[in-house]
Amino acid sequence: MIGSVGSAKFPTVATLRYADDLALAHLLADTADAVSMARFRALDLRVESKPDLTPVSDADTAVEKALRATLARTRPRDGVLGEEFGHSDAAAGPGSRQWVLDPIDGTKNFVRGVPIWATLIALIEGDQPVVGMVSAPALGRRWWAAIGHGAYAGRHAATATPIRVSGVKRLADASFCYSSLHGWEQTGRLDAMLDIMRTSWRSRAYGDFYGYMLVAEGAVDIMVEPELSLWDLAALVPIVTEAGGEFTDLDGRPGPAGGSAVATNGWLHEDILERLAARRAG
Repeated sequence: MIGSVGSAKFPTVATLRYADDLALAHLLADTADAVSMARFRALDLRVESKPDLTPVSDADTAVEKALRATLARTRPRDGVLGEEFGHSDAAAGPGSRQWVLDPIDGTKNFVRGVPIWATLIALIEGDQPVVGMVSAPALGRRWWAAIGHGAYAGRHAATATPIRVSGVKRLADASFCYSSLHGWEQTGRLDAMLDIMRTSWRSRAYGDFYGYMLVAEGAVDIMVEPELSLWDLAALVPIVTEAGGEFTDLDGRPGPAGGSAVATNGWLHEDILERLAARRAG
């Protein structure tokens, strides 16, 4: 059973509760991988600009349509929120569960042939993400977690490895990750960002989902972004937190609803929040 990988000898109610949902997330990821890889680096890939001037490819829409079709068959009582097609109520009527989809996170990488992109799949109950799946087929890697299951990575569930955040406790020893500097300048926090970069042991702009997965694996210690949507974040939260890390918005509120992200190994979290708040321009 997919959901049992790495589970405790005596499963908790939580692990039993989300095992089927986690298995479905793997199935959805398999479907997404097949669709997206067939279009990656395709010579006839179609790319358009959305109203916010971000790109969308025919792969983005095809992946989301395929995932929605599977969810309509397998989870008719669950709602769906996707980046490309918005919110859909469950066929059985409104409920407390919603699947959140980002068909291709890192579309700019995808359309340029850069292999750092992924499909993000989350299940939210109420306002809490309880299952997270990140599948990056061009990297040959997948990350997943569910509440009570722990966090894992690998090509697929059968070869899963448990992942854990780092134990780095000082910013001077930390690897700091971000997406770009433009958004931080727009939000008045560029000086704070530059100070963190100067203070940290190392800084790199890995961007999109990848920095958060590196935090969960313990390869880097901090990942921050100033402006995001729910579909950018929902799948990442369970993976980081089940790996032992902390995930909040810039105001320190846990979860994916705040429109920004600070993900750390936990030891460095308050320091980063204070540094980003202290130097915000008026």
